Amino acid sequence: MASRAKLSKSSRSSRKQKQRARLPRAERPLRRAALAEVKDDLSRFLRLAESEDILITRYGKPAGVLIGFESEDDWFDYRLEHHPEFLWRVAEARERLRTGVGVRLEDLPS
Repeated sequence: MASRAKLSKSSRSSRKQKQRARLPRAERPLRRAALAEVKDDLSRFLRLAESEDILITRYGKPAGVLIGFESEDDWFDYRLEHHPEFLWRVAEARERLRTGVGVRLEDLPS
């Protein structure tokens, strides 16, 4: 009988995927943490950042934000929401709709 290698706790395949209701990024809780604390335990803060944003402080003042993603889809959405060309194209399409030049989704044949 062949023995199976035990997967480490940090291995992705050994972790159960948690099904959580995702909050929109603007509604996620914000946790404050000192830079030294984050440097000492980055893995833990990355796990925490999956469900809440981490405000990193240096000498008690805001220095940065650690934003985590629960999935690759979250990462893709974040990149899209912050991509200048995509934002420009959305703004252009909205302006065309306001002037009556564009086509609404509801008006497309299904």
